[in-house]
Amino acid sequence: MVADAVIYHPTITHYLKFVSTTVGRDKLLRTLQYFARFYAWYLLRTNATKSAIQPWETMKKQFGLVRKVLRAGKNVEHFKAAALAADNKTMDPVLRYTAVGRQLGYAGYLSMDLLTLLDATGIKKSPNAKRLQQEAYRFWAAGITFSIVGQLYTLWQLKQREQKVDRKEGEGVVEGKRIAKERAASRLQLTSDLCDITVPLAALAWVNFDDGIVGLAGTVSSLLGVYSQWNKTA
Repeated sequence: MVADAVIYHPTITHYLKFVSTTVGRDKLLRTLQYFARFYAWYLLRTNATKSAIQPWETMKKQFGLVRKVLRAGKNVEHFKAAALAADNKTMDPVLRYTAVGRQLGYAGYLSMDLLTLLDATGIKKSPNAKRLQQEAYRFWAAGITFSIVGQLYTLWQLKQREQKVDRKEGEGVVEGKRIAKERAASRLQLTSDLCDITVPLAALAWVNFDDGIVGLAGTVSSLLGVYSQWNKTA
């Protein structure tokens, strides 16, 4: 009876739906990868032994490699999303341009990242792998920047809409709730983007973020990704 209650519990069903998605598994692996990056830095700063640090360094590298393999070919998805956004003439021009820029940035990042896959897995070493990875980070930084601009513009739009809402009417109350929901989603994405951009900025040495900041920021954005994907699979 107890076993049946656990097995058929709605949370277990929800969990199975979550981990059956590539995005769900990636977000979990990403959380562990960036936490390992942060914790390895923390142990190093607190003068821990090499034997204590090594498992976390290995986790960071191995989970990063697993994620690189899992996202192989995902660049096509973003190229298609960019084309769809460009063709959507009904979308606000600013949001359309930022959407296209974001998707092309991510597509470029994943394309460059894919070219380093054989080198990263040790199948075939390439002298160009380091340069290609740097190009990948540039594309990623550009994509996130477009996303940040898009979210800031969305929040500004929502503020303008809210000023016109008459909360004394039934339709106004409904519109107010809709705006609040959209604002929460936009703020969540903006927070995630601001955390994520620390990764390419540090990798490109444009900003002097250490592994502690990058690892912690990456962990936060990964947890936000887990939260979003969990809600999507509800």
